[in-house]
Amino acid sequence: MDTILCDELLQYIFQRLPPPPPPSAAVSLVSKRWLRLYRSSKTDLSLRLSSPPPPLSSFLSHFPFLSFLSLTSGGDTSTLSDHFLLSAASSCPNLRHLRLLTGPVSPFSLLSLSISCPHLTSLSISLSRPLSFHWLLLLSSLKDLSIVFSSVTEDFDSDQFNSRFQHSDCELQLESLGLSGTRYGDYGLDWLWRNCKKLKKLQLRSCEVIGDDSDFVKCLQGLQEVELRTCRTIIDEVLLKLAENCTSLKSLLVYDGGSREGLLKFINQTRCGLQKLDFRLPLDLENNHLLAMAENFRGLSSLQLQSCCLVTGEGLKTIGIAMSDGLEELGLINCDVVEREPGLLTTLGQNLRHLRKLDLSYNEMLVDKELTSMLASCISLSELRLRGCKGLTNAAIVSMFKSCKHLEIVDIMHCCGIEAEAVELFLLNCRQLRQVQVEESKLSDAARSWASNKFIEVVV
Repeated sequence: MDTILCDELLQYIFQRLPPPPPPSAAVSLVSKRWLRLYRSSKTDLSLRLSSPPPPLSSFLSHFPFLSFLSLTSGGDTSTLSDHFLLSAASSCPNLRHLRLLTGPVSPFSLLSLSISCPHLTSLSISLSRPLSFHWLLLLSSLKDLSIVFSSVTEDFDSDQFNSRFQHSDCELQLESLGLSGTRYGDYGLDWLWRNCKKLKKLQLRSCEVIGDDSDFVKCLQGLQEVELRTCRTIIDEVLLKLAENCTSLKSLLVYDGGSREGLLKFINQTRCGLQKLDFRLPLDLENNHLLAMAENFRGLSSLQLQSCCLVTGEGLKTIGIAMSDGLEELGLINCDVVEREPGLLTTLGQNLRHLRKLDLSYNEMLVDKELTSMLASCISLSELRLRGCKGLTNAAIVSMFKSCKHLEIVDIMHCCGIEAEAVELFLLNCRQLRQVQVEESKLSDAARSWASNKFIEVVV
């Protein structure tokens, strides 16, 4: 059989095998030929490097057709990040996606990367200060960039480096940009904003500054998605600029660090047609925000609230009435209003009959009666997440497959009151189920057999 199968056919087969563990892992043990062909057939690879690191260049040379490479650190390899970057660049000329999170890299090594991998479209790296982004000029195919800013590099002269590009303003092709850890004294951001006029997605994490306002607004006009995580010092400024300069925004996420006044002004003043909101604001989201959302965001299709302690049933019921025809996804994750106000879920279910996705994870005191009464109205659900709902029992499982005939994805991980026999019954009776997340200890042999026969993915 080994002699009958030509190299091209074997590679074609290897490319369609599921990822490790076996059978993919066992392929390399058959023979040296199979090992060589298996490596040459791989287009994506993820490595966790230890200290001391392996000879990376020689290893990567066995994977000539890699298009996706992820390198993370399992030890102290931060001083070797430039070496890793240069090794990847020299050994993988076909790279399209590179994720290098082993430590900060220098602009000079990034210039080498741009020469060796001209078709790179996605890059995730860590950079040292002072900031310089002019190496982006040579990465003309780059669409997705994510940067974590690190410590200051004493032997790098940014003025000398930047002087070579003082007339280098251009229009970058970036469509997605993520920055993490900007702080006072970072002056290289303005050049980035001026040249990112095609951005559709912007992510800011733990950022203290955004730079010059007039430059920042230049990248906002075409934005469709914004994520702000732990950015309390700049949240008001960013939201104000979005309200004034961005009419294309469809999705907004704000986690851990908001401003009550700034958020309310944004909701009332923005002219964009938001479709998705995701908030994790334990002490900054109140009922007046929900009332303003019900008034101004009638076209909202997805609403996610996490750990929002100050909202009440009144605000959520107003949302339910205002968005009864359009809301398709609702998340109330670790929101104690679910436990404080009996009957709230029943009312929401009656108003939101078009829900397709519902996430009630980590509401530990949620009981069967509340969930069952909501599911009786939400008969169109295709995805239901109840992770960490310790108060639910087997009765909740029965109501799920009786009321929701279209369920495809269900998460019942860490639901202590749901037992193995209920999981078995659920897998047998839920006809359209494609994926279930549950503890391995709750899977009987019969449950595993039914899941296999019905092609249900079990995530443990």
